[in-house]
Amino acid sequence: MTPATVAGLCRLAGLEVAALTDHNTCGNCPAFCAAAQAYGLLPLPGMELCTLEEVHVVCLFPGLDRAMAFQELVYRRLGDRVNDPDIFGRQLLMDVDDRILGEEPRMLAGATDIGVYEVHRLVESYGGVAYPAHIDRDSFSLLSNLGLWDPALGFPLAEVSRRCPPDLFRVRGDLRGVPALAGSDAHYPDQIQDAHQWMEVPARSTEAVLAWLRRGGM
Repeated sequence: MTPATVAGLCRLAGLEVAALTDHNTCGNCPAFCAAAQAYGLLPLPGMELCTLEEVHVVCLFPGLDRAMAFQELVYRRLGDRVNDPDIFGRQLLMDVDDRILGEEPRMLAGATDIGVYEVHRLVESYGGVAYPAHIDRDSFSLLSNLGLWDPALGFPLAEVSRRCPPDLFRVRGDLRGVPALAGSDAHYPDQIQDAHQWMEVPARSTEAVLAWLRRGGM
């Protein structure tokens, strides 16, 4: 799951737009974006933020400058815990050719002190879009940790996993009318899904994709 390999596999899967959203970091987004562009993909730099409540939230940005600036904020609010590679694995930073540039010493697997009610406005201030990840899962999700969808959170849509129960949005009153998209949330190469969703946008640009997401996929 090196950044250039991810970009290549996304292209082989028939995707036209792809995002890299590692836990609490955008460190490999420069390499991913460069590789994705070389493969003819439209790349979105991003992050899967872990909030104070241990809710995972997808955060996507219009460019690397905004993404890396947001990363600096997250690092300040992540604390000073040091990663243990024997437990969590090495956190490698790589270039566009998947050569190792260094290693991130912070423990990225933990929670930040950013509250879930802060996230929407915070990411918007960096020009990005945020929405809760895999809300149907029984851990690290909005529904498992908060118990409900609250419109006051400000999220324009929700992400569900590939194993989401088909009637989830029908049986839960709090989810009725909430737009949703299915993400790969791939942690291994074989988890990158083939192209199975589409969006109608006026231009092939990150700005157009983010605007589509802000409108709840409309």
